[in-house]
Amino acid sequence: MPKSVVGVSLKMYFGHERARDWFARVAERVRTHEGVASGDVEFFVTPTFLQIAPAVAAFAGTPVRIGGQDVAAEASGAFTGEVSASELAEVGASIAEIGHAERRRLYGETDEIVAAKTRRALEAGLTPLLCIGEAEQQDPRDAAAVAVAQLRASLESAPEGRVIVAYEPVWAIGAPEPAGEDHVRVVASALRAALEADAARSGSSVIYGGAAGPGVLTALGDAVDGVFLGRFAHDPEALVAVLDEAARRQEAVR
Repeated sequence: MPKSVVGVSLKMYFGHERARDWFARVAERVRTHEGVASGDVEFFVTPTFLQIAPAVAAFAGTPVRIGGQDVAAEASGAFTGEVSASELAEVGASIAEIGHAERRRLYGETDEIVAAKTRRALEAGLTPLLCIGEAEQQDPRDAAAVAVAQLRASLESAPEGRVIVAYEPVWAIGAPEPAGEDHVRVVASALRAALEADAARSGSSVIYGGAAGPGVLTALGDAVDGVFLGRFAHDPEALVAVLDEAARRQEAVR
């Protein structure tokens, strides 16, 4: 089994000082976390753009990866308010979150825009974190077809490179409970098969997001490579509980 992946998006919940405090508290814990320190568990955080520099500083000396919650579809130029992939890489980010359902719904991002952002991220040496998921609850096989089509559109004309696919059924984001285990298995399996069929995506991962918390990774077993956490991870101790779970899973398959 490949390494387990645990990610956290802070969205826009934290102000600057609260984010700095969270970084310090989490960094203190992961520095001595065997699973993260050994590389068995890949851990990443996507804070706001203004929080990237202090996050990079706080996690210096650890394997923790920092990412941006978005990235420009253009390489450079007169694009007010945008942040380029190359600048993200320059300040120490190594991941770019792309195509989240909120970006699609609130800002009108299309498959074409998502594909352009994916290309820019890979060109800059960033790992695209591709958010994939169906808008409405439906039969798992239908949801899998939607998800795979979204993935292929996101990778249109993309250069070679690893991606992390975060399967987040839109109807489960912020819900009291995650999507059903059988549902996630069917969709995640289809996404993994699509990645494995693409020689340019060697080493890619499929993780689950959408009301993810403790027990989800264990329940899903090898159907996914990890989880993508939201507000649950605002409590550092709760986050560590999931990192522990990921580490135990890696120990079990050795």
